Amino acid sequence: MQPLDIDEQVYLLQHLPRNLTGRLLATLPAEKRARIRQIMRYADNSVGSIMEFEVITVRPEATLAAVQRYLRRLGKMPENTDKLFVTTRNKLLLGELELQTILLNDAQKRVGEVMEGDPVTFQPHEEAEKVARTFERDDLLSAAVIDADGKLIGRLTIDEIVDVVYEETDNDLRRMGGLSDEEDVFAPVSKAVKTRWAWLAVNLCTAFIASRVIDGFEHTISQLVALASLMPIVAGIGGNTGNQTITMIVRAMALQQIQPGSFTFLILREMGVALINGLVWGGIMGAITWWLYDDPQLGGVMTLAMMLNLLMAAMMGVIIPMVMVKLGRDPAVGSSVMITAITDTGGFFIFLGLATLFLM
Repeated sequence: MQPLDIDEQVYLLQHLPRNLTGRLLATLPAEKRARIRQIMRYADNSVGSIMEFEVITVRPEATLAAVQRYLRRLGKMPENTDKLFVTTRNKLLLGELELQTILLNDAQKRVGEVMEGDPVTFQPHEEAEKVARTFERDDLLSAAVIDADGKLIGRLTIDEIVDVVYEETDNDLRRMGGLSDEEDVFAPVSKAVKTRWAWLAVNLCTAFIASRVIDGFEHTISQLVALASLMPIVAGIGGNTGNQTITMIVRAMALQQIQPGSFTFLILREMGVALINGLVWGGIMGAITWWLYDDPQLGGVMTLAMMLNLLMAAMMGVIIPMVMVKLGRDPAVGSSVMITAITDTGGFFIFLGLATLFLM
C-alpha cells in the first residue's frame, strides 16, 4: 500500500473485503489514514472522492522572491501544478497565484498584490460530471476544493477530470446499447445475463411486432418476391439515421447545449437533413432497383419508402431522448434499442404499404 498514490489506495480499499481494509489501513501513517477515510465518506461521483490533497500554499504577505526560494527548497512540485493557493494561517482560501505570475512579475512584489482574488473553486459534494464541464469551459488545469467555511481542503487536476469524462462516455455508450454501467468483458456469465435480459426482452417484443407487420402483407410479398430482398435495406438505413440523431442529441444534452425552446428547431433541422439524404440515397437505391428488376414503379416505391423512413427516424431520434428527459429517465439508456425497433417496424410498414398501394 505504501508506494501507491492515495487515489490508487482508495480504489483498492473500496474493492476489497471489509476484513482486509482495516488491516491495510493500519499499515499506513495516521495522516494518510485520516485522508483516506475522509475521501471514502464522499459519494463515488463527487468532487471529494477524486480530489488530491497535495497542494502548495503561500501567504499573501510573502514576496515573490520568497515564494521562488520556497519552491526551490521543495525541489519537486505535485503533478499538474500550474498555480499555488494563497491562504491564511487557518487555511482560508484568499486566491490563487499562477506560476507564470511568479516568473513574470517583479520579485519584490507581494503575493497579495498579484494573486487572482476570485478563483474558480468547488465544494467536495458537487457532482464530478458538472465540474468536468466547468474545466472544459474555462480551460482549467487545476482548481481549489474548499469546505463550507471557505477553507482549502484539496485540489482537482485535469488528470482526475479526464478520468471522469472517460467514465461518463463509457457509461453513456453502455446505456445506449442497453447494458449496465458495471458490465465488462470479464464479468461473470450469470451477471452479464442478468444485465442484458431486460433489453433483449424488449427487442424480442418489438421484433415480434415487426414480424406481424410483415405477416399482414403476406399476399403482397407473395405477388412480388423482390420486396422481401429490399425490405432490410429500407429498415437498415432508417435505423442508422435514427442512431446518428440520437447519439448527437444525447451528446448535446450531456454538454448542456440544448435549451428548453430548442425542440422545434432540432426537429426541423434533423428532418431537413433526413429529407436531403432520403432524396439522394433513396434516388440512388431507386435507380438501382429499377435497373435490377426492370420495374420503374418498384424503383419509385423504394425511393419514397427510404425517404419516409429516414424522416420518421430523424423525428423519433429527437423525440425519444427528449421524452425520456421529461419523464426523468436517462436519455442514453436503451435509446438505440428503441430507435431500431421503431425504424424496423415503421420501415417494413411504409415499404410494404406503398408497394400494396402502387404495385398491386
